[in-house]
Amino acid sequence: MTKINTYRLIGVDPGSNVMGFAVIEIENKKMKVLEMGAISMTHFKEHTMKLKMIFEELQLLIEKYGPKEMAIEAPFYGKNVQSMLKLGRAQGVAMAAAMTKGVSVTEYSPKKIKQSVTGNGNASKEQVAAMLENILKVKIDNTYLDATDALSAAVCHYFQSSSALGGKKKYSGWSAFLKDNPGKLK
Repeated sequence: MTKINTYRLIGVDPGSNVMGFAVIEIENKKMKVLEMGAISMTHFKEHTMKLKMIFEELQLLIEKYGPKEMAIEAPFYGKNVQSMLKLGRAQGVAMAAAMTKGVSVTEYSPKKIKQSVTGNGNASKEQVAAMLENILKVKIDNTYLDATDALSAAVCHYFQSSSALGGKKKYSGWSAFLKDNPGKLK
C-alpha cells in the first residue's frame, strides 16, 4: 500500500495596493497549483483599510486551504521611504494573519526567490514565469505578476525547505537515502 503524503504552502507577495497569493499542494513530491490570484485594494483610500483587507483575505485563504507554512517575499528596498513603510506594514499584517492561524512564516528576498526558481538571481519576471510554467506544467497568465511572484515564493520555499515533503532532506548515509529512493539503485 502506497502512502500518500500531501503538504500545502501559501506564497504571498505583499503590497499596499495589490497583494499576490498562491497556494500549492505537494503530493508525493509533485507540486500543483490549487489557487493563485491578486487582491486589489486600490479602491480603499485609507491605508488602514487596505491592511485590514490583507489580514482578512489571508485568513480566509488559510482557513480554506489549511497550509502549514507561508513563504513571503521581502520588500525590495527602494528610495521612497513612505513606500517602504507601507510595504513593511503590509508584510507585517500578512505575517500576523498567518501566525495567528498557526502557520509558520519564512521570508525570502526577491533575488533568492529568482535564484531558487530559475538559477539566476537577476532573472526577469518573464523568465521566472516561464520557468514556473515548466516546473508546474501550467499556463501562467502574465496579467497577474503579483500572483506569479507569490507562486515563485511558494515554489522557492518548497525547494529550500527541509520540512516540506519532497524538499531537501538530509540523509545519514547511502542506506537511508536508498530506503527513501529505491528507484535510484541500478
